[in-house]
Amino acid sequence: MTGTKIFSHAGEGAWTPTPDGNRRRVLLHTDELMMVEFAFDKDGVGALHSHPHVQASYVAEGRFEVTIDGRTEILETGSSFIVPSNLVHGVKALQAGRLVDSFTPHRADFLD
Repeated sequence: MTGTKIFSHAGEGAWTPTPDGNRRRVLLHTDELMMVEFAFDKDGVGALHSHPHVQASYVAEGRFEVTIDGRTEILETGSSFIVPSNLVHGVKALQAGRLVDSFTPHRADFLD
C-alpha cells in the first residue's frame, strides 16, 4: 500500500462546496473504497440523485430526513443507512449536521 493514505485525523482535508450548497471533504480513498464527510446547514438539501456506487452513510451529527427509492425516514445522530447501486436518494437536514459516507468503488468525480 505504498503511497496510499490509510489514516485521517480530525480536521484534516479541505472542504469543497457541493453543487447543492453544502460542503464535503474526502477523508480517505483507494480505488475500491472512499470515505467522505458532508456538512449541512439547517434545511440544507442533498438533492435526489443516483449513482452506480454502493453508499453506506453514518449520521455523525444532526437530524436528517433521508429518502431512498421513494421511502423516507428521519435519522438522528448515530443512525445509518445503505443506498444500493443506482437507487434514487437524497437528504434534508432538519438541523445542522454531518454525514460520513463510504462509497464503493471510489467516486472519481469527487477527486477532480
